[in-house]
Amino acid sequence: MSAIDKRPTPGPWRIAPTGLADDAQADLKHHGGLEKALHHYPFEHYAAWADEIGDNPLMRMPGAFGENLSTTDWTEVNVCIGDVVRFGRALLQVSQGRQPCWKLNRRFGRPDMALRVQSSGRVGWYYRVLEAGVADAGDVLRLIDRPCANWTLERMTRLLYRDTDDLESFAGMMALPELAQSWRELARRRLNSGNIEDWTKRLYG
Repeated sequence: MSAIDKRPTPGPWRIAPTGLADDAQADLKHHGGLEKALHHYPFEHYAAWADEIGDNPLMRMPGAFGENLSTTDWTEVNVCIGDVVRFGRALLQVSQGRQPCWKLNRRFGRPDMALRVQSSGRVGWYYRVLEAGVADAGDVLRLIDRPCANWTLERMTRLLYRDTDDLESFAGMMALPELAQSWRELARRRLNSGNIEDWTKRLYG
């Protein structure tokens, strides 16, 4: 069971602490919750994916990656952990990047899609809801505050999956109060053990 197959819905949209009203997650152990209330995926990544894996009917409109929100001009390069964003009357905060899982493989019919997303850095990100509220068509997402300007999502993703021996950065990651607790705990485990967690089950099921 999965709720990854998102569809466009007309506004107004009620945004509660655990996400959009009438949205759902099938696996509540790994998806949803206060730290992953909304998933945002940049629409410009779709062109890059078309170049990489070819035409796919899923990518003819936003929602292919299970995202709740899709925009242009905001990517992992210029979005930071802790960014506070106003969307309509709701106030959101970037809490963590996405750790892609095997359900992307199933959705795209490719056994390596989750790994491709992870390796590309085109992972998208999650918001926690600081203030519940309503948003509607025509509302824009506005950056209100940036408390962690040195911690772009690109840097965070690179640290998790490529620069895995950068212990100084992991110590800094662990100390970020704006970062989701589960990711701070991940940094702590890596620092304490010196080991990288096994990604096999997450990426391949």
